[in-house]
Amino acid sequence: MTSTQQADLIIDELPAAERSLRIAVVTETYPPEVNGVAITIARFVEGLRARRHDVQLIRPRQHKTDIADAALDFHEVLLRGLPIPRYPHLKMGVPSKNALVKLWTQRRPDVVHIVTEGPLGWSALRAARQLKLAITSDFRTNFHAYSKHYGIGWLQKPIFAYLRKFHNRTQCTMVPTESLRGELAAMGFHQLKVVARGVDTVRFSPAKRSETLRAAWGADHNTTVVLYVGRLASEKNLGLLVDAYKAMRNVNPRAKLVMVGDGPARGEIEAQFPDAIFAGQRTGDDLAVHYASGDLFLFPSITETFGNVTPEAMASGLTVLAYNYAAAAQLITHKENGLLAPFNSPDDFIAMARAIAAEHEPIRTMGAAARSTAEQLDWPGVVAQLETVLLDAVKAVANTQTARDMRADRMAGFTGAASTQIGGR
Repeated sequence: MTSTQQADLIIDELPAAERSLRIAVVTETYPPEVNGVAITIARFVEGLRARRHDVQLIRPRQHKTDIADAALDFHEVLLRGLPIPRYPHLKMGVPSKNALVKLWTQRRPDVVHIVTEGPLGWSALRAARQLKLAITSDFRTNFHAYSKHYGIGWLQKPIFAYLRKFHNRTQCTMVPTESLRGELAAMGFHQLKVVARGVDTVRFSPAKRSETLRAAWGADHNTTVVLYVGRLASEKNLGLLVDAYKAMRNVNPRAKLVMVGDGPARGEIEAQFPDAIFAGQRTGDDLAVHYASGDLFLFPSITETFGNVTPEAMASGLTVLAYNYAAAAQLITHKENGLLAPFNSPDDFIAMARAIAAEHEPIRTMGAAARSTAEQLDWPGVVAQLETVLLDAVKAVANTQTARDMRADRMAGFTGAASTQIGGR
């Protein structure tokens, strides 16, 4: 029996709670950076460590003085990073294939999980393939859709071709919803598996509602607080948010708009709504208090792969109005635990916002139902899904190597027999 067969047998024999993998996670974003990808990956790392896997996290330095945290219960490797255009607070990695080959030769992982498809992710893909490691990936951000919002729409097709080439070189690409899986499969992506997203229902909870904060916003019990959480940028379709809020104010002049987040579109929105509340970027329990102190969550984005803010708002007891796709399509039943507008139909989105503007009781009823839905999205179950995908990838590579070993053994036997016959003549 080869060493590969022995390793595969060991994996099969270990009970679920005792399986242990060496997992290299490669990402170009991670906390304290604030975005859905960073937060989700941090939860996955925590969950994998809780299941006793050995995690090596590889990411760019977020600032010059950034050093690996020795207090972490996983191995952190920091590489050089550069600011992302128009996102100067975020960093992308630089080509680092040789460094990763050296690192993984000395400390070989069982599987490399690539979160982002930037220069660092591409380097990880090339290094892992050279070392014949198992590779999995995430499809987490619609870079091909974002491109049109930054004056490079003509790059949409080549960007998508690159993403397809990237992900099809891995054993498996994870997507958060069945609808996205179908969309990518139709466009030539292979080996797609749905791994859901979780939400922290302890942190994000209606219990965090603050009447003191609402009073600071100029809101009382009868005020409808319209909340938005996310980056204030064009790719979030904030023009529609502005139009929907204007329609709501025509019906309910006391409605209040609270924007949580920051970005290049902030000045433009402030100019249109000087009486809106701009709370800036919020994190942790502070963010949870802001969520729970709202009433209606408007989410007009059409560029999400999932949209973590949707389950966070639902867990906080808010009624969510969003387009019928991504997380909203997966989690919301129209008029039961939220509101769904047909995808990319701004007229319907605005009409629904106007209709609900002064309906306090339906907002509260759907918000309570949204909380019940969110309580089913526990992180341990989601991490278990990820663990299964990683184990399957490792076994697939081991089985491929076993097949190669067997072919090599057969060829060696054939060559030996042929040599004997030739020598005997």
